[in-house]
Amino acid sequence: FQYPEYQLFEDTVYKDIAFGPKNMGLSEEEIDRRVKEAALFVGLKPHHMEKSPFELSGGQKRRVAIAGVIAMSPEVLILDEPTAGLDPKGRERILGQILEYHREQKKTILLVSHSMEDVAKYTEKVLVMNHGKVAMFDEVEKVFSRSREIEAMGLAVPQVSRVFLSLSEKGWPVPANVYTVDQAKTVLEKILKQGGSANA
Repeated sequence: FQYPEYQLFEDTVYKDIAFGPKNMGLSEEEIDRRVKEAALFVGLKPHHMEKSPFELSGGQKRRVAIAGVIAMSPEVLILDEPTAGLDPKGRERILGQILEYHREQKKTILLVSHSMEDVAKYTEKVLVMNHGKVAMFDEVEKVFSRSREIEAMGLAVPQVSRVFLSLSEKGWPVPANVYTVDQAKTVLEKILKQGGSANA
């Protein structure tokens, strides 16, 4: 998904999304149903369907590519850097839709990403590769609790994790296991309500 335009080739958005289901030998009615459901799911409007995919923005092209895969209803969806090159709003939209798809359809999603912020916010388990070998595979919290090992492999933990780990190491009364901005907000609000001490 780093270059969604390489995956799009039909002359309309509808045909592009329909390509996979059509090659699966599905009936026209089933293809139409899947195309419309997938397009709606990723937030494409009916007026997009007859446009050329090459007239769309980068984020819209990404959604067309994702809709084309979703329309085939795979058991496992593997996404390689699905938000590369998108602005923050586009990133949130795409990842939110992927998470919603996972929750609604109960499908397995493998997200390949160098953004540890995205990994912390949107995943349940993390597999860390180092020199072609599995270095870690565990729940998000357990993997990010090994931040020094992760950094030694050339990866970065989420920025908020680095801040809280540094504060904890300097003796500040904050937990070191904070991985998302939402978690940080909750911890800081609790500290402020308790008069400035995380242990009060």
